Amino acid sequence: MPDISPPAALRFDHHPAPVLGLGNPTPRLSWQVSSAPATYTQTRYEIEITRPAAPASTNSGAAAQPAAEGRGNSGPAAPASTNSGAAAQPAAEGSGNSGPAAQLGAEGSADSGPAAQASSAPAGGAATEVFTVVSGEQVLVPWPGAPLVSREAASVRVRVGDDDGWSDWSEAATVETGLLDAADWSARFVAAREIGAWGSPSPILTGTVELPAGVVKGRLYATAHGLYEATLNGTRVGDEQLAPGWTAYQHRLRYQSHDVTALLAEGVNRLEVQLGNGWFRGYLGFRNQHSLYGDRLALLAQLEVETADGRVHTLATDGSWTAREGTTTSDDLYNGQHIDLRRELGPQSPVDVLDADLGRLVAPDGPPVRVTDVLPAVAVTTSPSGRTLVDFGQNVVGWVRLTVRGAQQGQPVTVRHAEVLEDGELGVRPLREAKATDEWILSDDDEVVLEPGLTFHGFRYAEVTGVDNLETADIEAVVVGSDLRRTGWFESSHELLNRFHENVVWGMRGNFVDVPTDCPQRDERLGWTGDIQVFSPTASFLFDSAGFLTNWLADLAAEQQKDGSVPHVVPDVIRQTGPAAAAWGDAAAIVPWVVYQRTGDAGLLERQLPSMRAWVDRIAGLAGAGRLWAGGFQFGDWLDPAAPPEDPFRAKADPDVVATAHLARSAEIVARAARAIGDDDVAREYGELAEQVRAAFAREYVTAGGRVLSDATTTYALALQWALLPTPEQRKHAGERLADLVRASGFRISTGFVGTPLMTDALTDAGQPELAYRLLLQTGVPSWLYPVTMGATTIWERWDSMLPDGSINPGQMTSFNHYALGAVADWLHRRVAGLAPGEPGYRRIDVRPQPDRQLTRAAAKHLTPYGEASVSWQRDGGELRLEVVVPVGATASVHLPGGEKEDVRHGTHAWVVEDPYAGEAALPAEPTIRQLMDHAPTWDKLVATAREAGVVDGEAALADSVQRYLDAPATEFADAATAHGFIPGGDQLAARLTALLSPSSDK
Repeated sequence: MPDISPPAALRFDHHPAPVLGLGNPTPRLSWQVSSAPATYTQTRYEIEITRPAAPASTNSGAAAQPAAEGRGNSGPAAPASTNSGAAAQPAAEGSGNSGPAAQLGAEGSADSGPAAQASSAPAGGAATEVFTVVSGEQVLVPWPGAPLVSREAASVRVRVGDDDGWSDWSEAATVETGLLDAADWSARFVAAREIGAWGSPSPILTGTVELPAGVVKGRLYATAHGLYEATLNGTRVGDEQLAPGWTAYQHRLRYQSHDVTALLAEGVNRLEVQLGNGWFRGYLGFRNQHSLYGDRLALLAQLEVETADGRVHTLATDGSWTAREGTTTSDDLYNGQHIDLRRELGPQSPVDVLDADLGRLVAPDGPPVRVTDVLPAVAVTTSPSGRTLVDFGQNVVGWVRLTVRGAQQGQPVTVRHAEVLEDGELGVRPLREAKATDEWILSDDDEVVLEPGLTFHGFRYAEVTGVDNLETADIEAVVVGSDLRRTGWFESSHELLNRFHENVVWGMRGNFVDVPTDCPQRDERLGWTGDIQVFSPTASFLFDSAGFLTNWLADLAAEQQKDGSVPHVVPDVIRQTGPAAAAWGDAAAIVPWVVYQRTGDAGLLERQLPSMRAWVDRIAGLAGAGRLWAGGFQFGDWLDPAAPPEDPFRAKADPDVVATAHLARSAEIVARAARAIGDDDVAREYGELAEQVRAAFAREYVTAGGRVLSDATTTYALALQWALLPTPEQRKHAGERLADLVRASGFRISTGFVGTPLMTDALTDAGQPELAYRLLLQTGVPSWLYPVTMGATTIWERWDSMLPDGSINPGQMTSFNHYALGAVADWLHRRVAGLAPGEPGYRRIDVRPQPDRQLTRAAAKHLTPYGEASVSWQRDGGELRLEVVVPVGATASVHLPGGEKEDVRHGTHAWVVEDPYAGEAALPAEPTIRQLMDHAPTWDKLVATAREAGVVDGEAALADSVQRYLDAPATEFADAATAHGFIPGGDQLAARLTALLSPSSDK
């Protein structure tokens, strides 16, 4: 059927094609259909798999053993062919297809009867199989063929059809597995014997192989204890940075697969690999510790070359390799890299073969760290102390690339980094012990380009010494991070809000450096579980984070202790016994559920369910028979703005309330996850646990009238959003109390890490969307937009990391690039623009925009697993126009402002309805003080008058002074604000109020 576009954007698991080095022999397949007739519904698909001839033999002593067929497939291997009466088995456990087993039919047939396969073997030995499957699924469908084996390449095409016909075939997508079993490695870890100790120059390890003419294919499989940078015949291998990345090394060590065919030549080929300390041996954490994983840098490398004569030649790390010192005299992620360009390469020295476990080796689940951007300098200035400062205009993560001309022998060049300036100088106090300094000693060169590669820094500003007359054209910022595909965008009529959203994007880019870190600049940079727990919905919208997060979750499960305790950071370098902190450890349950909701990956739930259950069992044990998780260590509502800078634990929300709420939430998620994969017994068990905890919460922490213990915005938000209030009356009163607390704060944020992601949803669902917007668009401190007014280009750790006077917050822990408080961006996507997943993987899209009079337009776009979806609305001339784009394979439930609902299929749809916010809001005839505050124009004038009269110094103070009088008539506002005359200035405030309430007033 030519009207159905051929499938495109083929993916293997969460990898876009082409894929090299896949670690799953039965990858699930996904595709998108860009256009189809309005009546089209996929009912079937065909997958064509072409495999090459059997692998060539290897030469003497270097035979690489293929992996056992089916390794990594936790279900039975799919048969190569089926008999006339038996259906072929669906592919591996972990499939995202939650429906019945897909049926396979004869090639080209629409049959839903018994399965059969057709295969052919064209000239050259390649075999092609075509599988016809009766199914409407197109995301994470089972691999229909026999499992791939190690090093095996396959070419895959897909076509789709409905009951009337077929699309054309997709373009061929290639996939090639890596080394699937430890037995596939003939290489062994090797380490320099006489050089390369801690504090010594970084070692370079070398091996050679002689090749005949006619190289057909070359693959390098490599990893390291530490970082590695490989060159083959003088050319750098690959474009990865900071490889092999950071995992829980004692459990899981990633290796990379490189296509090096073009770098090989007849004759002697030389492979050189520089090692760096990285996360393995460098400083880690905030306790001034290094060598947490070991004290010897080591390399594992296996170069396999196929030549035209049919042989495979292998160069594998072994005792014949040599080591020597290079020009990098020291390197550390926190402290920086020091390079002496005058140094000659040292003499060759021997290596030791290490007894290291190759069973830890895993292929990557997501993309590597790469250079993702290069930003030019925007200004070069001189500081008050005479230092040369460079501003790149954006807080980034990476390093500086500097061009120096006319270098003199022995000339030192130093680059220091910082995120902000204070008193015109680099603000380095927030770095704590991290030196964040790169240094070069130059040789005599006409022109040299300086940049490190074994470190990274978080910075907007750089201080350069040793270079006279530095020009902006000579220096640029190299941005590095996990090379995630951008998938989400948001835009509105509010410029500060747009900049805030960009800050969220940049904060994620800077902190998704192989691990979801808390910050990228100081002596920490750890995978804090609490941060990613609250931010994972936003991350999953903005970037294709699925492979990145599934990798991190595998580390979380590996690091989880036998009693179910979840470390505060993953990978775990704090290494406490029995850690259990609400909101942090709950990442074990919440993050897999978020990934499933956003991608439809039920296989991830199946893989992580033991980890999810272990965590809930652990905290249920701490709660005991009473089902209240109370006492013990908790982070609580971390960085509540009311907590003093030196004591972020002192949040207003009671930590026991926060902990018990999270026990209920995680138990409920485990129940839902078990139900999603068909485990009804487990679903029932944890559903009952969640109900018991909710009942205990309500009994212990909630009054009959809906007050929640500690009377804090965070506890109300938790109780409202997580169904912890049993009766409608309690929910109504709790919503009203939450709204009044927002008013009493002067429409400023009053939550920390735990409450912040929930606040705007809680207000909206409580029938107070206007207050949610007042909170969102506030520019006073503390608020989301206050940092934007201070020039922030990323999200800050604290609401006031920089104080209004331009000084850095006095707290010892202050970062200017933390993404956690940017979690509200998920509300921008789902509720402001109105684009949310209605079913896992956006199979159904929930369109539910929440316009407001403070915005005239908003739009969001997301590249869902089915293709591009978008929602945009615009208010103009008394009308609101809504436009929705739904990708093929998905549907949408559209909730129009005003209450109407309409279900639509793929395509572009538009509606025009009455603007619910047309015209100015008017005060009631006899308003209360609450209604006075809710009328923003009147409230703003009263705040200005109160400041002029000296009654208060600002909005927050005025709101606090009247909070006990919200139900009183507005005519009593002046008395309330001045404590019934005990505070001067009441007459001026009363006169202004009288004028504002006068019918003839223009307000």
